[in-house]
Amino acid sequence: MSERSGLREYRGKRDFGRTGEPSGRRAPAGRDGAPRFVVQIHDASTLHFDFRLQVDDVLKSWSVPKGPSDDPKDRRLALPTEDHPLEYEQFEGVIPAGEYGGGTVIVWDQGTYEPLSHDRRGRPVGFAESLERGHATFRLHGAKLRGEYALTRFRDGDAGEEAWLLVKAAGAGTGHGTPDPHRARSARTGRTLAQVAAAGSEE
Repeated sequence: MSERSGLREYRGKRDFGRTGEPSGRRAPAGRDGAPRFVVQIHDASTLHFDFRLQVDDVLKSWSVPKGPSDDPKDRRLALPTEDHPLEYEQFEGVIPAGEYGGGTVIVWDQGTYEPLSHDRRGRPVGFAESLERGHATFRLHGAKLRGEYALTRFRDGDAGEEAWLLVKAAGAGTGHGTPDPHRARSARTGRTLAQVAAAGSEE
């Protein structure tokens, strides 16, 4: 799938004359090396976390209502959303009311990740293929999230809304869970949701 066709749904939902979100018309430079990930807190109609992994030329995305957890005991529901452009990793600001996803966004965490998926014979599997099969493992190297995680599909889209679980690997967590999103600070700017919202209202 090309980057252009992979972002058709993303672009169709947004008016880029009103929102400051990136359109993804041009792939950013300097993307060699380890693939990227980002976790954004999004205070929209419902407050949630968005978990995004770079796969080829897009960010595969899931809405995680309770946010990723560093505690292996927590099994976090993750609902797939449309692919986002790679530039979205840096997006922080206010999406105007009336626009799709209207509300405030901060970058809670970002960094790189290592794909770890293997088949039953122990052979490495491409990350896109592992997602298609419904189970992908990876190691995060973020400012806040570190260590091995897994995404596992437990409900197929053919039978209703597709749903996944995001879980930290056993024995690899600190047990800290997820912070209060209202008090959490951006990994990029150190600002809270309230501070970003206030700055956006002054623009």
